[in-house]
Amino acid sequence: MADDSFFKSIIELDSELNKIQDLDLLLERILLESRKVVRADAGSIYVIEKVKDEFNNITDKLVIKYAQNNTLARNLPPGQKLLYSVFSVEINEKTISGYCALTKKLVNVPDVYNISPDAPYSYSTSYDKISGYRTVSNLAIPLQTAAGKLLGVIQMINSKDQNGNIVPFSQDDELLITHFATNAALALQRASVTRTMILRMIKMSELRDPKETGTHVNRVAGYAVEIYDRWAYHHKISEKEKDQFKDTLKIASMLHDVGKVAISDTILKKPAKFTPEEFEIMQHHTLHGARLFEDPQVPVDEIALDVALNHHENWDGSGYPGWMDPFTDKVLQSGHEGKPQGKKGEEIPLTGRIVALADVYDALCSRRVYKDPWTEDDVLAEIKKLSGTKFDPELIEIFFEILPSIKQIRSLYPEPDAT
Repeated sequence: MADDSFFKSIIELDSELNKIQDLDLLLERILLESRKVVRADAGSIYVIEKVKDEFNNITDKLVIKYAQNNTLARNLPPGQKLLYSVFSVEINEKTISGYCALTKKLVNVPDVYNISPDAPYSYSTSYDKISGYRTVSNLAIPLQTAAGKLLGVIQMINSKDQNGNIVPFSQDDELLITHFATNAALALQRASVTRTMILRMIKMSELRDPKETGTHVNRVAGYAVEIYDRWAYHHKISEKEKDQFKDTLKIASMLHDVGKVAISDTILKKPAKFTPEEFEIMQHHTLHGARLFEDPQVPVDEIALDVALNHHENWDGSGYPGWMDPFTDKVLQSGHEGKPQGKKGEEIPLTGRIVALADVYDALCSRRVYKDPWTEDDVLAEIKKLSGTKFDPELIEIFFEILPSIKQIRSLYPEPDAT
């Protein structure tokens, strides 16, 4: 049985989880800490989502959000993340996770290759064949609210003893993970409310600008966090500082274009190229967005202000709105014809440089009323060509380092008509 110091660390962890604001980062942290609690070598976390099938029927399914595997991760280059397939699982008796979700009960299987014939569920060995990893012990735990609403399922794989041997998950493990899952569900509820509020703000923008969809902002924010994560790795930022900043950046990045709500429909929804006068008006969405965070109360307000104001600045100084005070409209540094001089290089906050790259990449990959999506080769060639002019060269190098992770985010948040 775990000692008192272990229970104290669990209680401290519960407090830490409640400080994480972003839903995705919280899910990833819950999976990591769940594995530590029961010494699981690997694991995955699923959430309940409505999924449309080929006949346009919508049903609740378990959708994988994160997968972790210590054994496979050890074979990766330093700083690289483990990639995993994005898939959904039916909520029924056929699989361990599906059965856990259906019954809302913990399921503990000592050996998935020797499941009792009386059990309603089975284990597909195809997962192991694809990954080259042998699953033995499996523990599935429902994530549900105090009212009994199912949020998802945590699945732990291969508990290891002190000698590194794979062993079944014990009854003590069941007690510990059940306690942890209960408190994790509370944190998820809170983070879900935050995400819902932000997406409602995005919905307002979407009513004005069809390009500003929930999937678009989720992808841009996801790319931004991955780019920052690798930048922080190269710059030897501590794990604690990195995790705190990622949490703030994720939410702030989702609000990068919220200032478009102040732009006229005549301009915002125009399916053609802007006139110079229209483009100048459009540029003011950066100032309008910054003004929403004029009186910052929390760190996310400060980062959101920087992102909204600076995500259209270019590395070579040719972007907008340039050196201008968004709260007074005063030009701080004049450039051509008395217009604000553009910020350039590291004058542009890191957050603005990161979101600029993430936003343009997603726009090029996506369909718009005025264009079809570009091919992947064309998008990557354009991104590379703009290094040193539009984009920070260091961030371009990082972007190509983590390209597999970028592509995975696209698969996690497809456009509604692409599902």
